[in-house]
This record gives sequence, structure tokens and C-alpha cells, in this order.
Amino acid sequence: MSREAWGALRRLPSKRWQASFIVDGVRHTGPTTFETKGAARAYLSRTQAEIAAGTWLSKEDAAAARQAAAAERAAAERDAERRTLPFSAFATDWLSKRYSASGKPIRETTRAEYRRLLDDPLAPLADTPVSAIDRAAVEDWHAAALATGKVTQTARAYALLSSVLRSAVSRGLLAEAPEPIRGAASATTGKPVKPPTPEQLAAIIDAMPERLRSFVIVAAWSGLRSGEMRELRRGDVVVTREAGAVVSVALRVSRGVTHTTGGGAIVGAPKTGAGVRVVPLPAVAYRPLLSHMAERVPLNPDALLWPAADGVAHLRQSTFARHWKNAREAAKRPDLPLHGLRHYAASHYSAAGATSREVADRLGQASEGIALRYTHGTGREAALVEALDAAALTA
Repeated sequence: MSREAWGALRRLPSKRWQASFIVDGVRHTGPTTFETKGAARAYLSRTQAEIAAGTWLSKEDAAAARQAAAAERAAAERDAERRTLPFSAFATDWLSKRYSASGKPIRETTRAEYRRLLDDPLAPLADTPVSAIDRAAVEDWHAAALATGKVTQTARAYALLSSVLRSAVSRGLLAEAPEPIRGAASATTGKPVKPPTPEQLAAIIDAMPERLRSFVIVAAWSGLRSGEMRELRRGDVVVTREAGAVVSVALRVSRGVTHTTGGGAIVGAPKTGAGVRVVPLPAVAYRPLLSHMAERVPLNPDALLWPAADGVAHLRQSTFARHWKNAREAAKRPDLPLHGLRHYAASHYSAAGATSREVADRLGQASEGIALRYTHGTGREAALVEALDAAALTA
């Protein structure tokens, strides 16, 4: 080892040169070896100058500094990404991680509906950075969405948007959630649904394709939702006979079907236990149903009662809607939505003497308040169904 004016140099067996020096009683070696003695000596000179200037770092301190700098750069990149992350990207990630209150993944039908809302009414916000969505941005979107006339869809989309933005706050992507718009999450249109009169219902039934007439009849007297109706199968029809004669018919309701864009039909259980129920039918509904089953429904218990035209696949809501539109216009009720049949069913059940709780149970509603929206005007089910038949005969 050769002594220098400052530090030391040592020639290694590899014939390369190693430089070393002592700082605070600790010997340090250069970060690498050198090909020539002059290069090693030049390194010592630079290092001595750095120590004198207070800029020198040991290998350990230099490594720590590099790690800190890398962490700082990564944090800056993450911060920049957070500032520019589009709403669509964050919402898609949010949706992939959604769980129900019980800790289970949300139902596929719910996920599909959220996806539809993100792709349709919330599409104008897709490219907007999450960090830029403030009260003004939400108000602008909400006003434009309401202008389409789709009040219920807008309310649902607003509720979803609010949930996504609250999650963005918890993840540090948004400083605070925009102040809520009063009433924006309310799904009411302010326009009460007027159920059809018996004469209008009869005209609608006559104008429907023959294979779907019993669908309308059963929906009007049972109050089932469209998705529940389209998922009904032969095995869901409970027929009670005495001495060979039919004395009662009921529908076991435990599933519904939803069609998604590009995802086909999704069959799922109701969101709440209230949706799982048995709905007795009055004779005015079960007689045409049994005739329909005898003529058109295979004996297989899994056979759909009202399938698509191919007789196998689920009837799509859009397909039924085309027939419904023509039929309601023929009945001079172009304003009548399909769920107007639920109003018809609830109104007649209430008029027959059912309590609000009994109406809610029949409709599969957990809330009596919601069920009351459908009314215009237990062991009692059999009597109530008989009252429905009596009302149908006098209508």
C-alpha cells in the first residue's frame, strides 16, 4: 500500500488500484477499483475536496440518499397520477372491489347495473380527472342528465357517482367530496303512474302477440317485476288440486333475470329477503296461465314460461318493450310504463282489503312506504285472492 498526501492506494492482485481514506476513524474504500494509479489518485483528490466542502457521502449514506430520492420521485409520480387519473379508470377499479354489507362480492346483476350507469349516464365524466370533479362539475353533469328526461336513471347515476367520489376521498385522490345536491338521489319523477283501467288492460292484452298475452295478465294480477316474470319456469308454478280440479295456483318467486350489454342474461336472487316469496294468483290470472303452459311450455320444470322466440333463451326486456309499446298505443295509453302493471296489481290487492304490509309482501318490497306508491285508491291471502276474482268479474 502506498501512502499519499491524503488517503492510501493499494495495488490488487488483479493489477487494478484501490483507493481508501479515513473519516472519523473509519476507513472507507472507493466505490470501485481503478485501472491506473493516476485514476485512483484523482479519485482521492476529488473525495478530499468533497469532504472539505461538506458534500461527501459515505457508501451507506449515498445509498440511503438514492433510496430517498427514488421514493420521492415515486411519490411525485403517484401524486401526478392521482391528479390526472380519469374518473372512468378509478370507477372501474372501484367497481372491481365492491363488496356487500355482509362482506361478499356484490351481485352480478348489481355490478352490471353499475357498469351500465358508468358507461351511459356517467359517460360525460369518463375522461375527467377525479381530482377535478368538484361541485360545479357535478352540477353541470346533473343538469345535462336531467335534460334527457331520464329522471330515475339520473338519480341512480348520481347516487353511484357520490359513492365513487367518497371512495376517492378515502384513497387520497380527492381532497373532499363535492357538497351534495339536495334531492338529486331521489328516484321520484314527480309524475304519478296511472294504472290502466280494466278496459285499457283488455285492449293491451288483445294487442300483444298471442304467446305473450298471459304474461301481461299474470303481471297485472301478481305484481311481479319484469325480471322476475321473465325468469319464471314451469317448476315455479305451484298448482293445488282437489278431486282432480284446480283449486289454487301460486308462483314461487326467488330469482330474476337481467340482460347486460355484451354480458348476456344474468340470473340472480333478489337483493333482499322480501323478494323471495310465494304469490297466489286469482283464477282470472291462473286460468290463462295454465292454458299457456299446456300449449307452449315443455314439461321440463326448468322450461321458461315466456322464453325468447327460440323457445330456449330468456326473453329480453328490449324485445318485450317493443311489443308493449305497440300494445299500449293500441289501448290509447302511450304513457303507460310496464311497471304500471305493478300499480294495477297493488291497487286491486289494496281495494280487495289488503293492508299496506300485505301489499308490500305481495310486491316483494321490504318497505311498506315503497309499496304504498303502487296503491291508488298472512293468512288472509286466500280471501284476498278470492276478492280479486270477484272484482275482476264486476270490472
